[in-house]
Amino acid sequence: MKSIIQNINKAFDHRIRLGIMSVLMVNDSADFSTLKELLGVTDGNLASHAKALELENYIEIQKQFIGKKPNTSYRATKDGKLAFVAHIDALEKLIQKK
Repeated sequence: MKSIIQNINKAFDHRIRLGIMSVLMVNDSADFSTLKELLGVTDGNLASHAKALELENYIEIQKQFIGKKPNTSYRATKDGKLAFVAHIDALEKLIQKK
């Protein structure tokens, strides 16, 4: 049981970070507005949780202008995808233990 718990990644322990990664695992990328709407979070919450994932090298954040409007998009990194799959596997194994 101890080894399963060790594979649970603290970077994904918040529902917003879990949500960001879930969206990015099934989409090549997502922009700020899309993530904000899908997750039902404030600008500040989304920005701070995305920054935490970026610091772990689990997502890339790209800022650009489309016309005169700023656009921020997010993409899961290879490391992020591997870490997230390992995290989900650990959760599934934990749930299966009775």
